[in-house]
Amino acid sequence: MSRAGLPLSPLRTLGVDPGIARLGYSVVAGTDPSRLLIADVIETKPDTEMHIRLLQVYRALDAVIRDWQPQALAVEQLFFARNVTNALVVGQARGVVLLLAAQHDLPVHEYKPSEVKQTVTGYGKADKQQVQEMVRLLLGLDRAPHPDDAADAAAIALCHLHHERFSVATRGR
Repeated sequence: MSRAGLPLSPLRTLGVDPGIARLGYSVVAGTDPSRLLIADVIETKPDTEMHIRLLQVYRALDAVIRDWQPQALAVEQLFFARNVTNALVVGQARGVVLLLAAQHDLPVHEYKPSEVKQTVTGYGKADKQQVQEMVRLLLGLDRAPHPDDAADAAAIALCHLHHERFSVATRGR
């Protein structure tokens, strides 16, 4: 049992939308239908030194992992065509996420943004509103998780759960 009092199965996936100003996270239980257990963001202030911001992300996400005890971590792959500086900063936050996965023995599954969109909406070029609406529908919510980064993290977790279900189904053949 987790601290939240929920059983550890079915597969609980921690979805992460990496960022340093705001890192989105969610934990989704792979029941049928999937259930959102938590979705939120970790925010850091831009006037704080980078190493302190990374430590803040580390501590907050470590607490999420300890509290919710996910069995897998799904994270968005970095994809930046124009802003190299932003990519480097997000990459540092992503490194913290991967370190935590290793420390907690969580298998890591990486998905491209277009793959998440394709899996969740059926269209690899879906816009944010389309993704959020499908997250809402797939999780049976009254409204999509807020802010956007939390909804994106839920979409990443749903993407992984879909791929995991497909993998289990095809292994059984």
